[in-house]
Amino acid sequence: MITACGPVGEWFWEPAPLAAPSDDGALWALGLLSGVAGVMASCGLVTREGTGSVVLADRGDMGAPLFARRGVPPGAGLVDAVGRADAVGLLPGRLLRLSMALAGEWREAGVVRRAERLFTLRVEVWGEGAVLVGLSAYADAWLAVDLRGRPQPETGAENAPRLAAALARICGVTGSPVDPGDPTRYADPTAEGFADQGEAGAEHDDAWGMFEVPARWRGLMALLPGGPGGRDYEATTELPVRYARVRCGERVLGFLWASADGAAGYEPRSAARDAAFGAGAVWLARLRPARLRGLGAPEALDGLPGASADGGPGGGPDGSVVEDVAWGAASPDALEELSGRS
Repeated sequence: MITACGPVGEWFWEPAPLAAPSDDGALWALGLLSGVAGVMASCGLVTREGTGSVVLADRGDMGAPLFARRGVPPGAGLVDAVGRADAVGLLPGRLLRLSMALAGEWREAGVVRRAERLFTLRVEVWGEGAVLVGLSAYADAWLAVDLRGRPQPETGAENAPRLAAALARICGVTGSPVDPGDPTRYADPTAEGFADQGEAGAEHDDAWGMFEVPARWRGLMALLPGGPGGRDYEATTELPVRYARVRCGERVLGFLWASADGAAGYEPRSAARDAAFGAGAVWLARLRPARLRGLGAPEALDGLPGASADGGPGGGPDGSVVEDVAWGAASPDALEELSGRS
């Protein structure tokens, strides 16, 4: 199974409008969110692990929220954030966005496997009463062809029925029919999950390699101070690479790599999302002084474990550290795939 940073497919529902959203509308939205998450858990799609966010803003100025809490674990913390949003007030002209990034489960040859992020679930409530429920899937476990265009009919057949069952049951919870989102570069969502890719799957382009990988690199460069500009090692090579995992606690954020011909780079884990990109920008920036001193890429990589921004001991300002164990991969392409699968 491969995961992407952006949705593989999306589905939407429009429950009946609220008569008085200003009266505990955020708490009502949390109840709806929890109900839909419960359906997905009962279908074996998600666990109770994840992070939530609560954002309340004037629709004319969504960039400056009236209230915002992000990265909130499920439970009392999320309930408290929702209560504070209700205290601010869901008035006409305002929009509440309540969302959860959910860890989940998929099956392969009868074995249940867990993934850090399989779905994002969100509920939006307008101050005038309109309600929208959205579900986004980030993995290919439900498809007969994986994100790199390779057939996986057994995996798709093993997982797709649970997604179809959940979509149908969410219709009951929301009291509205499902509206599949637009086709993505990976797949075509339907009311039952995804359209059958049929026998053409093996001939599909490698959309993940064509679009996901370049987009991730552009995202990293956008976070680097000054952007790219001759201070970085070459980013491509045909040779095998050595790599070290970048961690924050027990969570792997990405993989720093270097090759014997002087290339070096970083692959963010799709499942780690923004944290993976933030850590990548920190450690790529720390390769630059070594590059400017004329140090080879493998030697620069060897100098990063345990280093801090000032060259002393410790991790990055985001709490990330580079492991002192080096691994090998046949190519950057193999490491790119690892970043989507791990």
